[in-house]
Amino acid sequence: MSAKDSLAEIKEEWQTQLIDFVNTTEKLEEYINLTDEERSVLQANKTTWGTTPYFASLMDPDNPNCPIRKQVVPSRQEQENTYGMDNYLVWKENRDNDENRPDTIARQYKDRVAFTVTQNCGIYCRHCFRKELVVDGNLELDFNVEEGLYWISQHPEVRDVLITGGDPLLLPDEHIAYLIERLREMSHIEMIRFGSRVPIVLPQRITENLKKILGGYHNVPIWLNTQCNHPKELTHEVAWAVFELMSCGVNVGNQAVLLKGINDDVETFRELHQKLLKTRIRPYYVFYCEAAPGIDHFRTPVEKGAELIRDALRGHTTGLAQPMHVVATNIGKIPLMPDYYITEKDEKEYTLRNHKDEMTKIPNVPE
Repeated sequence: MSAKDSLAEIKEEWQTQLIDFVNTTEKLEEYINLTDEERSVLQANKTTWGTTPYFASLMDPDNPNCPIRKQVVPSRQEQENTYGMDNYLVWKENRDNDENRPDTIARQYKDRVAFTVTQNCGIYCRHCFRKELVVDGNLELDFNVEEGLYWISQHPEVRDVLITGGDPLLLPDEHIAYLIERLREMSHIEMIRFGSRVPIVLPQRITENLKKILGGYHNVPIWLNTQCNHPKELTHEVAWAVFELMSCGVNVGNQAVLLKGINDDVETFRELHQKLLKTRIRPYYVFYCEAAPGIDHFRTPVEKGAELIRDALRGHTTGLAQPMHVVATNIGKIPLMPDYYITEKDEKEYTLRNHKDEMTKIPNVPE
């Protein structure tokens, strides 16, 4: 059997992956040797957790500091909260203002919205910014998709819709097709985006039928942004799923989250972004770990992301590999990119420094 035939067979397994979801101690022990601390936390855990068997198989069975394992297995540190905001998601998604929006619609910009259609995931990331909703269950929202579609149809200023969740690609094919069809019927919608970790945690989901639903030439194109945080996540199966998406006209970008102890060192950060390009995924954002409660242990200093882009990527690899470091807030994404390269400026010229600390000058051109 060829590698292509073998992968085609694997791709029919996505529903089985969800049936066999790794969300009990017993199932988890099929993949890793739990420490006493992990076992104790899991026994007391009341939050939603788990991932697909495929993604669980990438965990190091004997290393509790494995970067995959730390994204999957609950930690006692989630009970600590010094810097996280209470009611973070209400604040972040502007759910307490005077605009009358259904629960499915989150908004920070005039011309685009996030359309939340499910709270089910292929991995319940321990660092999730929607942790209050998806992981902890402290926030309850009404995912009435029809209300959301109607609201979008009545707001002609909205030209760009991000379909998100949870993970929208876990919906049945017919539901995904329905959402796309309804949005494309609205004359003011110019693009549809999906936010999904499915290509990373469940690449088997990219089936021939899903490709037909997402693919093809349309006046309202589909873009997909995924979340890959560590080079270990970029397997042959992921590379094939991304190629399949691109082959049907869906571009794939990456929105990594900067996570302490997972991807905040120069070597890992560089390998991640170089390997993303090798896998045909375009680095887009590196997000500062948001102010959701219970994820303090994942946060770095604010400046860390820009420093990593400077020290790991700038001058060390192609500019295609260089994302924008941002923090997501209630007023939108704000770049966190200090200017490390202009060292001096006078009326005559600028003095610039490169990644090797070499200096050069360019003219200061007046208005």
